[in-house]
Amino acid sequence: MHPELFELPFTHLTIKSYGLMMVIGFLAAVFVIRRLSRDITPDPQLITNASLYTLIAGVVGARLFYVIHYFDRFRGDLASVFAIWQGGLELLGGVVLSILVVFFYLLRHKLPVRRYLDILAIGLMLALVFGRIGCFLNGCCFGRPTDKLWGVRYPYGSFAYSSQVRSDPKRNRPKPHLELPDEFFNYSFDGTAPAKFLKPYAQLNQQQKDMVNNGPYRCLHVHPTQLYSSAVAFFFSFLLYLFWRRTRNACASKKEGGLFNKPGCTFGLMLVMYGFSRFFLEFLRDDNPFEYAWWAIYKGGTVSQNLGIYMVIFGALLMVIFQKMKSDVIAGKAKQSHA
Repeated sequence: MHPELFELPFTHLTIKSYGLMMVIGFLAAVFVIRRLSRDITPDPQLITNASLYTLIAGVVGARLFYVIHYFDRFRGDLASVFAIWQGGLELLGGVVLSILVVFFYLLRHKLPVRRYLDILAIGLMLALVFGRIGCFLNGCCFGRPTDKLWGVRYPYGSFAYSSQVRSDPKRNRPKPHLELPDEFFNYSFDGTAPAKFLKPYAQLNQQQKDMVNNGPYRCLHVHPTQLYSSAVAFFFSFLLYLFWRRTRNACASKKEGGLFNKPGCTFGLMLVMYGFSRFFLEFLRDDNPFEYAWWAIYKGGTVSQNLGIYMVIFGALLMVIFQKMKSDVIAGKAKQSHA
């Protein structure tokens, strides 16, 4: 786990791994989107602007989603809502707001919305590849304990470790994974019930450090769900690119009678695939609480699982609707055909 990669010389500022990977993912997505959009618009600056707005909306949406989801943590200190550097982003919220922002941006500039959304789908999945690697380095979005050979072990004080040494009624876990003695905790009292916090590593004596590093109180191996998500996103990005080429070739040859080869279907497919994968990957994660579920698989479901179901349904509906629509006209080519 490397939440901070290095410190800038002559400053006290550190480069966060999650933020850096988000930037790398954004740049990779912009590069791909610009390349794939060359046949759609003569002005690549429009694509750059749309990508920039998408990035800003992604950060804002991810923070809003996190704040709404965990609003109790911000009661009495609303100013901390803006302290993004302290952590607290939920990627799904960023994706939702980014799509809404870019949709209205394209409408405003009278650009072929469905064609851009198809290309955006490829870019979003590519950005997710790097974003999930950032999650892995940051230690968030961790998985459930596992005995698989590829399981990873996080250090004392990490998100995964802090979760394992506590019971979690919101995940139907009455007992902690690790029974850590009270001597490893500090306690505070708010007048109602005592709250316990893991002692900072520096406050542990040498024997305690040995027990959490190599002894019976080491963090259990967990599924590297972040890397699973990254690999799945890379695979989806490649599949979406192939699907998009099929759609583009069908439009160019005016042979659009095939199944789901109209503009916009690639975007709908992205929603279906991402929602489907997110639903099942949540079974391997151990961070999000169970909240509600109208599907009766087991007790409750995470908010991401429920949103994943909605995304699959919405994406499938979009594919059906877009398949029945006429292809949108590319402005530049429309002018040439009338010349």
